[in-house]
Amino acid sequence: MSGTTDFGAPTEFGMHHFYVDIPAAPRDAICIYEDFGFDGDEARRETVECRLILARELWNKIRDDARRDFNARLKSKKQSTGSWTIGKVKLDRFLGRELCVLGWAAEHASPDDCLVICQKWLALRPEERWWLYSKTASEAGHDSQSDRGWRKALYCALSDGSNIKLEPKKKPKTKQKPEQQEALTLFDFIEKGDI
Repeated sequence: MSGTTDFGAPTEFGMHHFYVDIPAAPRDAICIYEDFGFDGDEARRETVECRLILARELWNKIRDDARRDFNARLKSKKQSTGSWTIGKVKLDRFLGRELCVLGWAAEHASPDDCLVICQKWLALRPEERWWLYSKTASEAGHDSQSDRGWRKALYCALSDGSNIKLEPKKKPKTKQKPEQQEALTLFDFIEKGDI
């Protein structure tokens, strides 16, 4: 088996992986990229797509839970662990997908929402995170598509929902029966010939 670097990313040149670009300036946003490499999907070989641009304040709220989860799983497979450092931090393609799900849920959140989002993300099995990634990436997987479908749904699903702004539904108006009118049964209608 070939070696790995950072969070389980293959060290071989041209392999499909993700990476997080963490700028040195402490207030600059981070970016998560998917690098299809030469070994990726035939239709997308040699392409790199920006999956998410996340405000640094939100990144700082979610990064530690992601690091602990990923490192615990890497240790269980006897692989070296990673840390978030300035520059490009590579991830195994499956861990990258999971990080995108967490980041997409957090991008619409307040810093206070991130605690709930992280707890709910941690409660998901890896396969569930991969499924959420595939659903979201197929319709809104680029950094500029944050206000679309599954991308917004991830925030709703993983937050407590208290900041979701939905218009209240209007109740349909019902006709008020006059108080003196008696309630008629089916048999009363038959007798009157209304049916």
